[in-house]
Amino acid sequence: QVQLVESGGGLVQPGGSLRLSCVASGFSFSSAAMSWYRQTPGKEREFVASITNNGAFINYGRSVKGRFTISRDNTKNMVYLQMNSLKPEDTAVYYCNYGLGGPGSYWGQGTQVTVSS
Repeated sequence: QVQLVESGGGLVQPGGSLRLSCVASGFSFSSAAMSWYRQTPGKEREFVASITNNGAFINYGRSVKGRFTISRDNTKNMVYLQMNSLKPEDTAVYYCNYGLGGPGSYWGQGTQVTVSS
């Protein structure tokens, strides 16, 4: 079965950095586009970034463009999200996704990122 396990969240001060990781299993990772989303209580899940199977095409949400970097390692079935210049409004639960976020796609359990002084 498909499994996505995120890690790397935590508490960081504004302006700091964090690197999130997601390890995937149960599907052909090297053939799959992967994404990161985030969600705060009372709000819809927000698109953060996506990367095609070979890394050739990458997209970012408007609020994170220029600060976050998505990458992947197909030899390890891993996708990463490097987050720099973090702001309090980046505080959210971050989710790894297989399936471009649509109906029937798969989600990890999420990792909490809190940006606060």
